[in-house]
Amino acid sequence: MKRQAAIIVLTIIGSLAWAEGDPKELLRSVDRLVSFQDSDFSAEYLIVQNKAGEGVDSTQAVIFRRDGANKYLILILAPVVDRGKGYLKIDDSLWLYDPVSRKFTFTSSKERFRNSNARNSDFTRSSFARDYNIVRVGREKLGKFDCTVLDLKANNNEVTFPITKLWISNDSLVRKSEDYSLSGQLLRTILIPTYQGIGGRFVPVTIIIADQLKGRKIEGKFVGDRTQITITKPSLEKLPDNLFTKTYLEKVGK
Repeated sequence: MKRQAAIIVLTIIGSLAWAEGDPKELLRSVDRLVSFQDSDFSAEYLIVQNKAGEGVDSTQAVIFRRDGANKYLILILAPVVDRGKGYLKIDDSLWLYDPVSRKFTFTSSKERFRNSNARNSDFTRSSFARDYNIVRVGREKLGKFDCTVLDLKANNNEVTFPITKLWISNDSLVRKSEDYSLSGQLLRTILIPTYQGIGGRFVPVTIIIADQLKGRKIEGKFVGDRTQITITKPSLEKLPDNLFTKTYLEKVGK
């Protein structure tokens, strides 16, 4: 009952933000509902990439987040050849660990995750309100959802995409987003049809990412690559401090 009450309160806050005409507060509600600043978070992720005309690649991973300290660790479980590889993010530093060479290499949050249509930044906490300014507000119908539509432009160079457009349903959850280059080129489209509630927060059940540039022509028509992320077994249980360390990755990668 307490969890349900918390969810109701947070949803009401998000709805009131728009009712009062404050889209910036609505954006803050979006961030709050999918971030875990006051607890740890972990879940299993199945990342399936459909490469147009080439077939399907799958990655199984477990992800650990400590949003309050700006940390995450991603441990690859499958395919077997990549088992033990991992990503470790601490503040603005992100390393990729290879258990074969036993070396850490710097990578960027802007890079593609394992050559999929997801980016490394997709696995960290939401920070739209901090990183973007709102340049346009509208209302649109998206399937069964009545949505507030926000056109956003980045206020710093650290974000992965300088221009983003969000479709936010009345429960303050993002149902669709479009990411653009600075020149206005559409780069990818993301759909999040369903969420699962946990501890007064929300986690997508599935995320569908359609690449607008990466793909190939099939029978004369461009078909973009697609990635589907399925999230299961979400947990808010406290994680050990040593999990967010290079030593931990070295140990589990043996």
